[in-house]
Amino acid sequence: MRITNYQTFIVGTPWRNLTYVLVETDTGLTGVGEARVVGKTHTVAQYLLDVRRHIVGHDPHDIEALYRRLTLLDFGSAGEVVMTGLALIEMACWDIIGKEAKLPVYQLIGGKVRDKVPAYANGWYTVDRTPEGFAAAAQRVTAKGYRAMKFDPFGNGDLELTRPEFRKSIEIIEAVRGAVGPDVELLIEMHGRFAPHQAVEIAKAIERFHPNWIEEPCRPEDVGALRHVAAHTSIPIATGERLYRAAQYRDLFEERSVHIIQPDINQCGGLFEVKKIASTAETYSVVVAPHNVGGIVSTTAALHLMVTLRNGKILEHFNDFVDEKIKQCGSPYPQVVDGFFQLPKGPGWGVELNIEFIRSNECRKVDGVYQDPGLNMFVDQNWHQRSQAT
Repeated sequence: MRITNYQTFIVGTPWRNLTYVLVETDTGLTGVGEARVVGKTHTVAQYLLDVRRHIVGHDPHDIEALYRRLTLLDFGSAGEVVMTGLALIEMACWDIIGKEAKLPVYQLIGGKVRDKVPAYANGWYTVDRTPEGFAAAAQRVTAKGYRAMKFDPFGNGDLELTRPEFRKSIEIIEAVRGAVGPDVELLIEMHGRFAPHQAVEIAKAIERFHPNWIEEPCRPEDVGALRHVAAHTSIPIATGERLYRAAQYRDLFEERSVHIIQPDINQCGGLFEVKKIASTAETYSVVVAPHNVGGIVSTTAALHLMVTLRNGKILEHFNDFVDEKIKQCGSPYPQVVDGFFQLPKGPGWGVELNIEFIRSNECRKVDGVYQDPGLNMFVDQNWHQRSQAT
């Protein structure tokens, strides 16, 4: 079997772009991949054109050889763009292999250790940045059956918060905890903003609310800063969504500075690379909660991975609260019921893309370049309100 062609389709929404790849083979089987990459949609699409020589003619069964082609033979540094492009094709190859074998992908990578996967909600707090606004929104999350939720209460803080902003952020967390009760998992997003001393002060102030983790308290590449924070709080540390290769996790594991890792299948080279990262994490007693900001394919692929992981913790989900129309990009869309995703079904990913819907919602181009929308929570203090307005 050989790859004969592939096409990219880019869906635009007010908040994000999703890139879909449809890979064709000489047997008539096709496979799909999906990625969401911030600020680089056009670059990734162009990259896939540039490496066509490595993909067309390749046997989709040879996953390791595909990885080698795009990270070694195509000489250069394999960063976010390369690893996202690789992930798109690699995910489609797994879909093809599963369809050929008439088996779901999870049965090809070790089989299941569970029948359902816990989910946590994100994207739900596009409201006024007040304790009252967050509390009311949090109650809507639990009303949908979620038992865990993530949120960023910190506005546009950078390295340090002003004292009024510090108090306001803590009040928001307190209000959410009060609104949802003691048994709902609260996951506190910090987006890598803070200096270690500020992250420690925040962590100490919120320990009484018993969050299940603080995420990216410091710059994600600053292992020493993460180690400092971990040494001064009882709250578990999560990070990893901005690491793109297995080797980048090595120091995190050796330093024992994190407790939860968050690799993203669609920006980390695909399913196999993340499976390797997760297996290494298990040897360090670290659990895995994949970063997932995608639509139907990314979410389904992450579920196929999660049901195979002995150290899988929980999976992120946005699409019940932001850009819900993204669910129409294919079927069947994996739903969260009583806080859990169910086991995926069907050969490959078990997903059929709705190409007509995807084409009718193509990303906007300006001067031939795909435009990345986006909430820039790092510079725009009003991103919650803006997202709600769109």
